[in-house]
Amino acid sequence: MKKTVLVSGGAGFIGSHVTVELTQAGYDVVIADNMSNCDETNYKGVCAILGRQLPFEKIDFCDSAAVEALFSRYTIDAVIHFAAYKAVGESVDEPLMYYKNNLDSFLNVLEAARKHGTHVLFSSSATVYGEPEKTPVTEESPRQEATSPYGNTKQMCEDFLRDCVKAYGMHGIALRYFNPIGAHPSALIGELPRGVPNNLVPFITQTAIGKRECLSIFGNDYPTPDGTCLRDYIDIVDLARAHVCAVTRMIEERMDKPYEIFNIGTGRPLSVLELVTSFEKVNNLKLNYRIAPRRPGDVVAIWADPTLANEKLGWKATRTIEETLASAWAWEKHLAGRA
Repeated sequence: MKKTVLVSGGAGFIGSHVTVELTQAGYDVVIADNMSNCDETNYKGVCAILGRQLPFEKIDFCDSAAVEALFSRYTIDAVIHFAAYKAVGESVDEPLMYYKNNLDSFLNVLEAARKHGTHVLFSSSATVYGEPEKTPVTEESPRQEATSPYGNTKQMCEDFLRDCVKAYGMHGIALRYFNPIGAHPSALIGELPRGVPNNLVPFITQTAIGKRECLSIFGNDYPTPDGTCLRDYIDIVDLARAHVCAVTRMIEERMDKPYEIFNIGTGRPLSVLELVTSFEKVNNLKLNYRIAPRRPGDVVAIWADPTLANEKLGWKATRTIEETLASAWAWEKHLAGRA
């Protein structure tokens, strides 16, 4: 019998790609989203890629009664929770909004999962490491004080999951992923921010297409080789495949312990400036960019040691940065009708 996975925030950037990979791996997927940070573009793209409609539920995961009703309507074997606000800078300006949405929504998911015997996969982040003492970071690296309310919500939600697993006999996995970028090779789904992008690659592609006048690189005086921040950029399809591996590990009861954590990254650091120049080279473009002041909450340098995920999940990042940046540009052109 097919297993069913609920993907909260499934109409968003990461959720849509995970939905495609889960479905192609043989899972039934229920997409749930309140559409507060997206429109129907990615949902329609998912259905086009798969050649069929998938169940879609419009709900707010901060509504506990709605979450319980959703879990009662379906037999859900695992839930992957993406329904959270995710902009570092915005969280610094609006901490209460981030705490209320990100914490309440996950607490409601945990309560429903406990009641219905559902495995929980939490969408965590490298932000839980704060400004790391050593790089690359492993799962054993200490969590530093979060540099933003967004990062703090990720730390707190990890703790919620850990404590619920311990208290209620649940099973859970937290995937700490680094910087997801790119788009599906079909160019039918990708990152689609509302308003001014908070993430680097959509700002790059929108500048390249002419939607933005100039790309701002926040700071060039960091203690790095070229003065810009170092990050671990992970292709969105590679990232999505890691979720399939993690869900399968839980459902097939192959976990070493009831609560596990995995870093999902490439293990290869790339500076912001290197990413920009790589995009120019891969897509034969010239970007208009400027150096701007540092942005509050940004970490200087962080990248993953993905050894544990490689060994335990049987997962490894395979797509090159060139493939990833080409896919991001193809998606932007698709949105502009220039594909």
